[in-house]
Amino acid sequence: MKNFSARKLVLCLADMFVACIGCFLSNYMLLLLTDGQRSLNSSELVVFTTLFIVLTAAGLLLSGAYSKYWRYFKLRDYLSCLLGTGISSVFVLLITYLIYLPKGPAFSFVTLSFITISIGIIAFRFFFRKTFLLLTDHGQIEMKKRTMIVGAGEACRMILREIESARLDPNNPSNQYLPVVIVDDNPKKLHTEVMGVEVKGNCEDIIELSKKENIDVILFAIPSCTEAQRRYILDLCSETSCVIKVVPYLSELFLDEEQPKLMHQFNDIKVEDLLGRDPVTFDNEDVRKIIKDKVCMITGGGGSIGSELARQIAVYNPKQIIIIDIYENNAYDIQQELLMDYGKSLDVVTLIASVRDKEKMKIIFEQYKPQLVFHAAAHKHVPLMETSPEEAVKNNVIGTYNVASLSEFYGVEKFMMISTDKAVNPTNIMGATKRCCEMIVQYMAQFSTSKTAFITTRFGNVLGSNGSVIPLFKRQIEHGRPVTVTHPEVIRYFMTIPEAVSLVLQAAAMAKGGEIFVLDMGAPVKITTLAENLIRMYGKVPYKDIKIKFTGLRPGEKLYEELLMDEEGLKATPNKKIFIGNQIHINAEDFVTKLEKLEDCAIANDPDDTVAALHDIVPTFNHK
Repeated sequence: MKNFSARKLVLCLADMFVACIGCFLSNYMLLLLTDGQRSLNSSELVVFTTLFIVLTAAGLLLSGAYSKYWRYFKLRDYLSCLLGTGISSVFVLLITYLIYLPKGPAFSFVTLSFITISIGIIAFRFFFRKTFLLLTDHGQIEMKKRTMIVGAGEACRMILREIESARLDPNNPSNQYLPVVIVDDNPKKLHTEVMGVEVKGNCEDIIELSKKENIDVILFAIPSCTEAQRRYILDLCSETSCVIKVVPYLSELFLDEEQPKLMHQFNDIKVEDLLGRDPVTFDNEDVRKIIKDKVCMITGGGGSIGSELARQIAVYNPKQIIIIDIYENNAYDIQQELLMDYGKSLDVVTLIASVRDKEKMKIIFEQYKPQLVFHAAAHKHVPLMETSPEEAVKNNVIGTYNVASLSEFYGVEKFMMISTDKAVNPTNIMGATKRCCEMIVQYMAQFSTSKTAFITTRFGNVLGSNGSVIPLFKRQIEHGRPVTVTHPEVIRYFMTIPEAVSLVLQAAAMAKGGEIFVLDMGAPVKITTLAENLIRMYGKVPYKDIKIKFTGLRPGEKLYEELLMDEEGLKATPNKKIFIGNQIHINAEDFVTKLEKLEDCAIANDPDDTVAALHDIVPTFNHK
């Protein structure tokens, strides 16, 4: 406010000086043009000039001329100066008419003074603005990013103050933005101004205004909005070709009371901001009770799901975390991350081993005696498993049976197997193997003689996971290549990696054994729409800057995925977003016989016999 008041005072003094010069110049012109007949004498000139000086400042204040920043002055702002001098001239005329009633009003002087003062004030602002921008922006204003701000509240004011204060520092990141327009859904704010930037429309006008004003960047500045409001507005923003930056939620902001700053806290829009539902939340206290002081084993611990499991489990003070993975680079990465975050306070054991190797896994179980097993190890690339069905069976089916049977033998408290929506009425090898894994877990739950609770968690595609479309799309966009989508109408359920892992942990907390936990994932997402939004998030135009190429459905791929089999039914849980599919009865003798046959075919590396055995053991497998 101190800087704002000083700026207004300087401008006001300049206007008063211009008014003074204008009066003297007008009187001199009248002296020359009328031979002194309509010019004022010295005493009259002092009175008129004093009135003009005071009333010009007052008129400009009333017209809002001092509420504008010089750098943001537009045509309508110059008109406010004309209005201010017009108001002052009218009052000068009225006052002098009363004072000099016998002589009549000095109409000629006031009219000419109005013209000269108006020209002087407008010219001063125009040339000063040019000089100001040249000096403060080093002639680089055209290089700045034309910016739209969504939200005309306090966050908007903070942003504009930061941008204004950064104008003298070319190295300040905030100096790259040129605020052009604001949008806000509050009708009372429409056509008002925030520090010289006009609110020109509501959120529905984002697309139109971004084109009209040649916007480069959209700053989403409503930290207090709901998830639904945020998603709706970001959907509109994503339909523009602008780069989109998002301010965090109010609860996530860090604000220094003495000098609050927002610009450095803006994040790029994320794909999960565009999901068709609210994020799923869980009861952390229940999870803490089952993990605290327990030995937790994670197979596939270096993968996207496994590593997030390790991160979230570490929060609940486990006795020990055992990370098992066959790929040493991923295992090393999560090991180093946990060591960096927790140091010696967390006992982390990282082992390179394959779930296929039962003897190796037996040694690990014998040595570390895990109490909770999270089975995330799996081959999950659909096209790759189509060409190597025997490898999918070895890793997914045999690996799951090895870890589950050892969990039973060594009395593990809970065994959690991570499944996928592709296991429901599978049409591909990967989905069929995961359905077989679900059947193994249910078989163990029904016929195990140990205290182990066997649980399955099933969810849809995971954003950013290995095998997800998102990393592929990003690589294609970053290299300027067409984004490849299999079919224009293909749809999928999506969730974030933290949500997926939270589901696994919540399932572990509430499970009794034998359940298939299913997440209510809301409306499915059209992959074409997802690709279009991702392209826009990079500030590019779909089908113009980046093409979308439809390649046709891959072998075994469905247009849509399901989360529940017809025969399973649904049962509610205390968490309204989680449901339980009823157990399906497994014929033990028949299932074991078919499982042994499937294993023999895979070990013999016979892909045709392996696929046939998969059809035999998974009745819902429809492989074309």
